[in-house]
Amino acid sequence: MRKSLTLLASGIATALALTACGGSTTSSSEVKELDPANPVTLTVGASPVPHAKILEFVNTELAPKAGLKLDIKEIEDYQTPNTALSDGSLDTNFYQHLPWYEDQVKTKGYDFAHGEGVHIEPYAAFSEKVKDVKDVGDGAKVAITNDPSNQVRALKVLQVAGLVEDIKDDSSVLTLTDAQNPKKLKFSENQPELLINDLKDPSVDLALINGNFILKAGLSTKDALAVESTDSNPYANFLAWRAESKDDARIKKLDELLHSPEVKAFIEKEWPNGDVTSAF
Repeated sequence: MRKSLTLLASGIATALALTACGGSTTSSSEVKELDPANPVTLTVGASPVPHAKILEFVNTELAPKAGLKLDIKEIEDYQTPNTALSDGSLDTNFYQHLPWYEDQVKTKGYDFAHGEGVHIEPYAAFSEKVKDVKDVGDGAKVAITNDPSNQVRALKVLQVAGLVEDIKDDSSVLTLTDAQNPKKLKFSENQPELLINDLKDPSVDLALINGNFILKAGLSTKDALAVESTDSNPYANFLAWRAESKDDARIKKLDELLHSPEVKAFIEKEWPNGDVTSAF
């Protein structure tokens, strides 16, 4: 089952619970093993693409034989999945990478655990005004995420493209020095899900967009001006769950299935140009 939810950070827990068919009805303590003859449901929050699409494949092709049924909740923004996981509206979520996860746990006090990386969606820079990154002029307006863990990621894409210099792991657009920003780029911060709209803004010269929103907008990294490398990339997305659910057989099985040869082959077939790459 796959349901689409477009929720914002305020009031999300109630909204998600009401749309989740009553939420998860099976506690993790009740599930010690799985029986294909009596499948149990696992409620998973996920970004629509590629996460929910990968989960759909698992739900159709792999989960039935494992005694598992996925109730997939598509969530557009980046705050809702962890808030809903924390309050129990979700059993697990599939949308985040380690830097984001660590920042969320540190700043919001979540008691979570996570699996190994499943896939990487490269960050990329797009423009509707110039055809080559070399044509981005001095003082150009650059739309960038306001999320710190992904903002430094975007800045590193610009660094590889030769537009900024000496980017550190804690760099942000607010702390860039003149030496780091020799072209005096003007940055416009926005929520990650809104950067596709910024790309169409006539005042924006360049927009840096996260991979899942690239896919949702029907774009491709092959048309980008600069693309993040996937080699030794620390931004692999993984399954996350509440720490108290560490012995939940449903979550263990889903994490196992997400790292199966079948899922790896599905990713390679579905995104052959590298918009999504396997992390295992």
